[in-house]
Amino acid sequence: MELIKNTLKNSILLILVNLILSGQVSSKENNISKNDTSSISSSNICTAVMAVSTYYAISMYIMGKTWYKDKDIVPFHFYNDNSGYLQVDKFGHAFGAYTYSFIGYHGLKMMGMNNLESLIYGGSLGFIMQAPIEIMDGIHEGYGFSWGDIIANTLGSGIVISQQLLFDNQLVKYKFTYWKSKYSESANGMLGTSFIDGIFKDYNAHTYWLSLPINAIHNNNNIPEWLNFAVGYGAGGMYGEFTNESTYHGVDLPKTERYRRILISLDIDWTKIRTESTILKTILDGLTLVKVPFPAVEINSKGEVLLHLIYY
Repeated sequence: MELIKNTLKNSILLILVNLILSGQVSSKENNISKNDTSSISSSNICTAVMAVSTYYAISMYIMGKTWYKDKDIVPFHFYNDNSGYLQVDKFGHAFGAYTYSFIGYHGLKMMGMNNLESLIYGGSLGFIMQAPIEIMDGIHEGYGFSWGDIIANTLGSGIVISQQLLFDNQLVKYKFTYWKSKYSESANGMLGTSFIDGIFKDYNAHTYWLSLPINAIHNNNNIPEWLNFAVGYGAGGMYGEFTNESTYHGVDLPKTERYRRILISLDIDWTKIRTESTILKTILDGLTLVKVPFPAVEINSKGEVLLHLIYY
């Protein structure tokens, strides 16, 4: 199941959550003692539950009208897609779960819940929200319940929870970038016909990053605290999930070699940029999961080492 369809909404959702919660917490602080965190939590938990439920219900409705459209309901079955798209899809699942858990944990913390409660209820949000979709996959023709997806979802939420337990901070941030691939030009629509369509269909254009502060590796006062070192994973040459298709809608597709790529680059941690503006800080926080275009070195399974002046 291509859960990366949620990625485009995640940064927007993160900004909106920050705006809503920061406004609510600020207004509460004028009337409620800082020690009375239970009052802050109880008054905002209902809002959070309603917001998440509404968002999830709308997302599931849209998926039902698009992704599962014209798909027959069949007996529950399994599907092994672990090798599909050279595991780029699994990185996407982990990213989706990481994003929801990241938002859930920080959202509940902003509401006034303690660290343990936020980890239990917010940190597990990614797994909780994506598990039902795997069940829906299991009862629809053409898909199936994937244990690989479940493991990836668990890993995504686990990255949030484990870092909070170990460092009390998201030291390493999981990020996503998309740039239209050269393969889409000759795909006759197989890899999407527009920018948005391509995000859902062109896995050649996906890169998933782990972004770590350089000062966490080598502490140096001359290095800005917002400058990060990033390692990315992606793949190329793919005109199909497991093997390349030879034609699509009657048009021959190019013969290409499927390959994996590792990227080494720099990045910016938006949360480390100091500003007095609440609105600007909220926007910067909302960009937390977006990698900044930078020069990058690519090492791929074709034996090539390539330098990209700008990679996104």
